[in-house]
Amino acid sequence: MNKPKIAWITDTTASLSKDFIEQHQIHVIPLHVVINDEFYKETIDISQQEFYERMKNDDGKFQTSQTAISDFVDLYKILKEEYDFGIAIHASSLLTGTYQSSVMAAEMEDFKLFAIDSQTGSYPLSFLVKKGIELVEQGLGPDEVVGQLNALREHTRLYLVPSNLDQLHKSGRVSGGQKILASLFNIKPILSIEDGGAAKIKDKVRTEKKAQTWLVNRLKEDLETKAVSKVAIVHANDIERAAGLEQLVNETFPDIKTELMMLITVAGVHTGVGTLGLSWVCE
Repeated sequence: MNKPKIAWITDTTASLSKDFIEQHQIHVIPLHVVINDEFYKETIDISQQEFYERMKNDDGKFQTSQTAISDFVDLYKILKEEYDFGIAIHASSLLTGTYQSSVMAAEMEDFKLFAIDSQTGSYPLSFLVKKGIELVEQGLGPDEVVGQLNALREHTRLYLVPSNLDQLHKSGRVSGGQKILASLFNIKPILSIEDGGAAKIKDKVRTEKKAQTWLVNRLKEDLETKAVSKVAIVHANDIERAAGLEQLVNETFPDIKTELMMLITVAGVHTGVGTLGLSWVCE
C-alpha cells in the first residue's frame, strides 16, 4: 500500500530556516505587517532585520494585518490536486486569525486538512512542525500526530522581555501612566504565551539583570521535573544582548543546546525593538 502524500503547511511565525522549508517542502503562508499603512508580506517583502531597523529609525505606525483567506484558498486549490491531505500547524488563534483562515479555506476548497492551533509561535511552533514531520516519518497516522502535538502544546514556553514599553503603549497594551512609571523605576514586564495561547504579563521585575535571572530560574524549575534538549534565545534585532543571555544559559545549563533566533515581527510590532526572551519545549 502506497504511503499517503502529505502536504505540510504553516505560517511565517514558525521561524523555520529556508533550508528546512525546502528540504521538507513545507508551504509557508506569510503574515502581514503594516508600516505607515503600507502592507508587507513577512520574510517576502521585508526581512525581520529590515523591519526592526525601520521600527528603530522611522517614525510612524507599525501594525499587523490579518492574512488574506485568498492566500490559503489559492494554496489549497493547488495542493488538493497533488496531495492526499494536509497537516497545518499555525500560530496561536488568540493572537492571529491565521488558523481560522486556514481551516475555512480548506473547507471552501474541499481540501482534507488536519489543522492544529499551536497556541504559541516562534521557536515552540517550529518545534511542533519538526516534531510532526518526525512522527509521520515514524509511521504515525495524521490523527495520532494531531493528538501528540496537541498534547505537547501545554509544555511549550515562550517568555519575552520588552526593552521598554514604547510599542506596548502605542499598540494599546499598556497605558501612558504605566509607561511613565515603568520608565521611572526601570521596571521590566515579562510577557508569557499561555492559557491556550494568550499573551499575558507574567511578572514585573526591576532591571534587565533581574529579568534574565527570572528567565533562567523558570527554565531551572522545569528541568527539575522535565527534560529540555534545546533553548532558543529570541531577540528583536539585538544580537549583542541576545549573545549575553545565551552565554548565561550556556554557563548555567552546559548540557543544553542553544540557538539564537530573531523574534517574529508580528510579535515585535507589540513588544518593540530590543525585546529579549527565552523559549523551550518540555519533552
